[in-house]
Formats: sequence, C-alpha cells, structure tokens
Amino acid sequence: PALKVIDDVRAPVSLLTRPEYNRLAHAFSHIFAGGYAAGYYSYKWAEVLAADAFSAFEEAGIFDAATASRFRSEILEVGGCRDIMGSDIAFRGRRPTF
Repeated sequence: PALKVIDDVRAPVSLLTRPEYNRLAHAFSHIFAGGYAAGYYSYKWAEVLAADAFSAFEEAGIFDAATASRFRSEILEVGGCRDIMGSDIAFRGRRPTF
C-alpha cells in the first residue's frame, strides 16, 4: 500500500518512473536509526534561510547592487564568525520567515 501511495503522488509530477525493484520508502530508516534526524532537518532550515535570502533579491530586483553588497558583507564575508541567525537578521533586517 505504501508504494502505491508514493506512486500515486509521483505520477503527475515525477520526470522518472520508479523502477519496480526500488523500495526506498522501506529503506529510509537511517533518519530514525541513530542521530541523523537533527542533521537532516538542518537541511530544511538551510532551505528556509536560502529562500528568505533570495526573496530579498526578488523584492529589490535580482541584480540590485545594494542587496548583493549587503549579502556579501553580512553573510559571505563573516562566514562562521557570527551565528547564522545574527547574520541573517543583519542581512534581512528581521528574522527569517517562510
């Protein structure tokens, strides 16, 4: 039943058909089997930060020099020297949103 649900969800959006032998839904246990879950969800948080940062460019114009300069100075140049939330707030002027 689980594979049928996955196939039904994939059907209208997937570019590739799942091979019959693929049982990923039954094999994705590493997220539950020993400490990986927090790391996995950090990817999701990174996606939120990236999307929020990109929205600054959408709001100001994709090639806006001032936004690009602020991104460079507040995110890229400080790197890991500052907590990422502090860098994000410095860049966006607020906490990230979805």
